[in-house]
Amino acid sequence: MQEAKQRSYTRQRQVLFPFLLSLFCGGLSEQIRYSIPEEMARGSVVGNLAEDLGLHVQDLLTRNFRVSAEKQYFTVNTENGNILVSDRIDRELLCPPNPLCVLPLEIVADNPLNVFHISVRIEDINDNPPYFPQNSIVLKINELAILGTRFGLESAIDADVGPNSLQNYQLSYNEYFSLMVKDKTQGKNAPELILEKPLDREHQSSHLLVLTAVDGGDPVRSGTIQIKIEVTDANDNPPVFSQDVYKVNLPENLPSGTSVLKVTAIDQDEGINAEITYSFKTVRDIGNMFMLDHQSGEIKSKGPIDFENSSSYTMSIEAKDGGGMATECKIIIEILDENDNAPEVIFTSVSSSITEDTEQGMVIALFKTHDKDSGENGEVTCLIKEKVPFRIESSANNYYKLVTDGALDREKTPVYNVTITATDRGKPPLFSSSSITVHIADVNDNAPIFEQAFYMVHIAENNPPGASIAQVSASDPDLGPNGHVSYSIVASDLEPRALASYVSVSAQSGVVFAQRALDHEQLRAFELTVQARDQGSPALSANVSLRVLVGDRNDNAPRVLYPALGPDGSALFDTVPRAAQPGYLVTKVVAVDADSGHNAWLSYHVLQASEPGLFSLGLRTGEVRTARALGDRDAARQRLLVAVRDGGQPPLSATATLHLVFADSLQEVLPDVSDRPEPSDPQAELQFYLVVALALISVLFLLAVILAVALRLRCSITPTAWNCIQPGFCHKIGPGVSPTYNPGTLPYSYNTYIASDSQKTRLNFLTMTSEMGPRGDLSNEASLVISVTEENNKLSSNAAAASAHVSFNT
Repeated sequence: MQEAKQRSYTRQRQVLFPFLLSLFCGGLSEQIRYSIPEEMARGSVVGNLAEDLGLHVQDLLTRNFRVSAEKQYFTVNTENGNILVSDRIDRELLCPPNPLCVLPLEIVADNPLNVFHISVRIEDINDNPPYFPQNSIVLKINELAILGTRFGLESAIDADVGPNSLQNYQLSYNEYFSLMVKDKTQGKNAPELILEKPLDREHQSSHLLVLTAVDGGDPVRSGTIQIKIEVTDANDNPPVFSQDVYKVNLPENLPSGTSVLKVTAIDQDEGINAEITYSFKTVRDIGNMFMLDHQSGEIKSKGPIDFENSSSYTMSIEAKDGGGMATECKIIIEILDENDNAPEVIFTSVSSSITEDTEQGMVIALFKTHDKDSGENGEVTCLIKEKVPFRIESSANNYYKLVTDGALDREKTPVYNVTITATDRGKPPLFSSSSITVHIADVNDNAPIFEQAFYMVHIAENNPPGASIAQVSASDPDLGPNGHVSYSIVASDLEPRALASYVSVSAQSGVVFAQRALDHEQLRAFELTVQARDQGSPALSANVSLRVLVGDRNDNAPRVLYPALGPDGSALFDTVPRAAQPGYLVTKVVAVDADSGHNAWLSYHVLQASEPGLFSLGLRTGEVRTARALGDRDAARQRLLVAVRDGGQPPLSATATLHLVFADSLQEVLPDVSDRPEPSDPQAELQFYLVVALALISVLFLLAVILAVALRLRCSITPTAWNCIQPGFCHKIGPGVSPTYNPGTLPYSYNTYIASDSQKTRLNFLTMTSEMGPRGDLSNEASLVISVTEENNKLSSNAAAASAHVSFNT
């Protein structure tokens, strides 16, 4: 099981951004990255160095491949080229404050001299459960505490990072308290209790809760703490800090006992309830670095403060009065760096012997500088004090190259002692030196390589034009223009004229863009040949195939093929024998969908039927069958409104109307269809009467409201503004009053007006516009639908107006 796990992680190693420094018998640099989990067994395989570098296994032994590191966590097996784990790797010990843990390695080889830079990323596993610093805590809460008061709790600690770290808290059920988690210090979630129900000490003097901290690993690990709440009497004012957040800058290397900060909290209570004590709420590492005077609130340094160990500290101070009420403040201490570390010079690769005919710029040594300080104190410059034909060239990540800078003559100078001095920019500056001995003794072609042998991408149709759909990446280990790669499309299975309108590729980044919205129904897949070409002379190139699969979206609604309209635009009908038995196949609704897959999976549903239960509809087949025999009371003409839905999300649909006639012959059907009117629907008549009654009530109510308003205005406005027609009734000279109507609600609208020259009410019918007509995709027949909109089937006596929406469907 362990070996399978190791092989799995070995297959997941990532080899990214190789950089090869190929110079005449000089240093060679290639960046390789692996990713392994922590706690792997000794002897586990990290990766195959020979395979990833493209070398022969027998070269490893002859060239003396070895690991150059202060701590040997890995070794190189020169027999098979595997990098093996040689010591226990605990991510929490190696990188305690960092979510990203990377171990750098330098693999050194001789004949010729090469150095390979390898980064091993240590992935976290869920090997540490969350835990609380204490097994239990006691909170004293006054019984007069205000609802919603928050009480801070200790945060749990989880040494793991990422999803395996502390994720959430859970509180045992309690009707008095709820749990709230808010972001506090350094990304840690601080739990707080919130009072939800008033406390009564006489009724219940204590409460016992269990707080559980849960991480996000698989399996989930957790830790618990018991919270005992003691209810106290009559302390209704919590302490209040002078500031919610204190910030202070502190230089490193301060002597122990130096005063850092003094926090102050005030409590408006008297006596013991106003006596405030201070304590740390954040305990991890804080108690070892700082000490707090519980009475005065003064914070002093306790241990050595080193910027290189931690650049800042964030803590929470709790002020608690004698009654048990507490409040918190946040303290942020920024550590200022001092120039207390001299830079170091570390040689990673040295050629002890070079030929005298070596050209200028030949690398003879690689070294790096390291300064634990930061900022200007950590910026290092290197120089050579002797007058020698060598110079220092800066590389990346504090790496430097010692290269030749003049003609070499072994007969004049057979040996050079080169001293490199590294100096930082601190005040005062610190420096260190290191020397090497160089003995003078008596010589390039890489095509770009794609990261993958074949690319395949999936893109959903209807993408926005200009969207990135793929990216190809090729690397060239050469330097300068020889290693600069540009991309182009050299072949495709699309038409050459149409290729530019479909896709393009960025010459610099290799990103492939879609020049237009792709349609799955027109183009389901196409293949491109992308070429990576360097800038050398002559230029070298490599090709790779990129296959693009266009995925389907649900962008096409079903289309009904049958039933269809007749040549003259009239609706067709199907006849059913009167003696048809249950299960008789009457007709079949036929529909198609231009989409594919699940988006084209059609289902059929009955939306409306003249006689519910008389017919059944196949959910997937669309077959209409009789569900029972025709009864004496059943009408001879039946109408089914069928909806066809696809399986997309959201689904699209279409409707079809079936006209079914029960008859035994065509001669019997024709006069019935052409002459006999469709029988009236009792339900429709009932709805019509309800609409008429509601309209009359609305008119009467509007008249009563207008009359009341007119009488009110008559009492408050001068008589000259009104023209009284008869005692008790007046009308204002001006246009009629029109109630507001929201257009678009119904195909027909009715506006009630009060005439300006009479006391009669008239109904103004608006004509139906083309936008109000029924949709053509439902049916070609005229529609008339009656609907009465009432709220809760009641008439409100205090409503400003009553409305009835009427439309008719046949």
